[in-house]
Amino acid sequence: MASKLYLFNPEHDMALANFTPYYQPPQEIVRMGEDLSYLPLWYACPGEEVMVADRELAGRYLHECSVSGLSPSGVCTTGHKTGLELSPWGWDPAVVHRLQERGVAVDNCPDVSALEQIRYLSGRQRCVDVLSQIQSVAGCCGRAVVCSSLDEVHEFVDAVGETVLKSPWSGSGRGLLRVSPQTWSTNVEGWVTRVIRTQGGIMGEPLYNKVCDFAMEYRADGRGNVTWVGYSLFETDSHGNYKLNRLLPDEQIVQTLAGYVASETLQAVRLLLQDVLQKMIGTDYAGYLGVDMMICREGENFLVHPCVEINLRMNMGVVARLFYDRYAAFPACGRYVVEHYMTDGEALKKHQELQMLFPVILSDQGRIAGGYVSLTPVGETTRYQVYVILDT
Repeated sequence: MASKLYLFNPEHDMALANFTPYYQPPQEIVRMGEDLSYLPLWYACPGEEVMVADRELAGRYLHECSVSGLSPSGVCTTGHKTGLELSPWGWDPAVVHRLQERGVAVDNCPDVSALEQIRYLSGRQRCVDVLSQIQSVAGCCGRAVVCSSLDEVHEFVDAVGETVLKSPWSGSGRGLLRVSPQTWSTNVEGWVTRVIRTQGGIMGEPLYNKVCDFAMEYRADGRGNVTWVGYSLFETDSHGNYKLNRLLPDEQIVQTLAGYVASETLQAVRLLLQDVLQKMIGTDYAGYLGVDMMICREGENFLVHPCVEINLRMNMGVVARLFYDRYAAFPACGRYVVEHYMTDGEALKKHQELQMLFPVILSDQGRIAGGYVSLTPVGETTRYQVYVILDT
């Protein structure tokens, strides 16, 4: 079997929305892609290659890891070899164009028809399809509609009250607008009209009383099979932007969620969702995917919203799950954090402080039993970083 070449392209969701080979992401996202290009070193399989922004920096970073007794499994490269199986964060026309500009063979990338199907499956409209098949599970909630006109959106908001409107395709945590009959305005109408005109419709969902965020992670093999990967327990900010993952064994995440809902409900959702995804995806996609969910409070009851969003790509929840399962020493637990710094020197200062406060502790088997580990290099000009802190 051919080795893989991994590529971190965080602009994927926006590129999929734009759907042109010539999409140019904002400069901040370009910077994020460069700073975090080393992240796949931790989830690649041994010997598999990772396309990094700076191979010299990567070499210094891997040396620092080895001094601490750590050994990421991936191998750095700034180019490619023929015959490698390509594994970007997500497939879209822009990343295909980027790879082809580097000389990657066309037959190693999805064609236009395959990319169109990935875009279709990645649209938030698919949540409507999934919810219609999972709501039969006792202990679940969740409603979503697709509106194709401004009048339909207005009627939905008037009927539901507090509403979250979502563009069908957008970056994670983006393309969302909270609105109610009282806050409806000409600005809201303009945004809704623009989304419908450019994307063909808009999603409407009631605003739920969220207690916590979590996800169920799967992997599709491209041959019609979808298999279970694990749970992801994560936190977002007030705007819905991803902040961090809790690093815990799957069993402990289930125990945490079972403080609100029956573990039997989670198991039923997990199995039914796997079957629904398998039929929906078929042979049209190969790779990791995650389904974001939440625990909601309704009166005195807690319910599972089983399909807030489907991420048909690699995602931070999967990386956190793989990192914990591969590198952490049970029963250590902790946090997996994606950090953004505003000024030069800020990341390096924090990095050095955390190294002093939480030195790495390794088990007899070489796994991380405690301490701080940066999963990406940190320098004077670093603006984005992924790190973990584990407690013994």
